[in-house]
Amino acid sequence: MKMFSDDDLRKIREAVQAAERRTRGEIVPMIVPSSARYSEARYLAGLALSILTLTVLLTFEHGWGQYAWQGHHPAWIVLGVVLTYALGYWTGSLPALIQFFTSKERMAFKVRRRAELAFYEHGLHKTREGTGILIMASLLERRVQVLADKAINDSVPLGTWDTLVNDLVQGIKDGRPTEAFCKAIAKCGDLLAEHFPARPRDNPDELADDLIQEK
Repeated sequence: MKMFSDDDLRKIREAVQAAERRTRGEIVPMIVPSSARYSEARYLAGLALSILTLTVLLTFEHGWGQYAWQGHHPAWIVLGVVLTYALGYWTGSLPALIQFFTSKERMAFKVRRRAELAFYEHGLHKTREGTGILIMASLLERRVQVLADKAINDSVPLGTWDTLVNDLVQGIKDGRPTEAFCKAIAKCGDLLAEHFPARPRDNPDELADDLIQEK
């Protein structure tokens, strides 16, 4: 996954640093190719293609009657179904088919679970005042998940992150991921500065400022 040049990564890092200078909060941007493997999509794609193949073959046989398979062993039908299942299973790993065979609800659940795991993997739960915030974009699902620690959630109303999430998703779709991340980080900085302003000589940088990119 190569979406960001060295200059892009520098801009995102500087956006985090600028935001965190105004607040005691810690902002961690992150991007992943997908939040799960969605193995079930492979099975469903294989099943759908094999059923379609069987339907076509049986329809052909019924339409042509006794001449349809004259000189052919019925095992060819079984072989055709097996081969098309294998083909469907293989193509079921393609992003377009994963999106087709996986419900939006399941994808949303997987993205949130992936973000929750990342929140702990990257130490956002260890900030001194419980002011860590994760902005995670998951490309395959085309979703963004914002997770904030308890102190932040206790201070902001429900729906606070909706506009930020929508803008970041749209920015990535439009091919402006660096600009979209920088704007999302700045918005988080504004909100955190309002509720958790920086203290003079007491504002340690507790977490790394770089964009986390996972394969």
